[in-house]
Amino acid sequence: MKLLNVVLCVVFLVVMCGCACPCKKFCQPEVARYAWVAGLKAERADYYKKLHANPWPAVSKKITECNIRNYSIYVREIEGKLYLFSYLEYIGKDFDADMKKMAADPETQKWWKETDPCQAPLPDALAKKGIWSDVTEIFHQR
Repeated sequence: MKLLNVVLCVVFLVVMCGCACPCKKFCQPEVARYAWVAGLKAERADYYKKLHANPWPAVSKKITECNIRNYSIYVREIEGKLYLFSYLEYIGKDFDADMKKMAADPETQKWWKETDPCQAPLPDALAKKGIWSDVTEIFHQR
């Protein structure tokens, strides 16, 4: 009986502490961080902000299904031009496959038809027929 109580206490502590134990690497998925930058057309900025203030539920659901967490988009004016900064954390195992899954989703495609005309790709993204330019992480603190 005493052993059972000890085992139950250990299980309880592991569950309550979010697996704060040496096995933590097995309890929580690995996180990969991604970030991008793009321009935002001034004449479309209000519409872009309105869309993101109330994103379509199917699009939000697809983002989650594609193993994306903590997804944020920020806007900043620099020398009279607007720029977007996008950040997300990916917890899946195959980023490229999940991005293809998202790109194949009809509701996400409709969303992009609304958002893409608002964005102004930087030259490197434009050369690749894309919108968002990769940024390189130089510092991260947990």
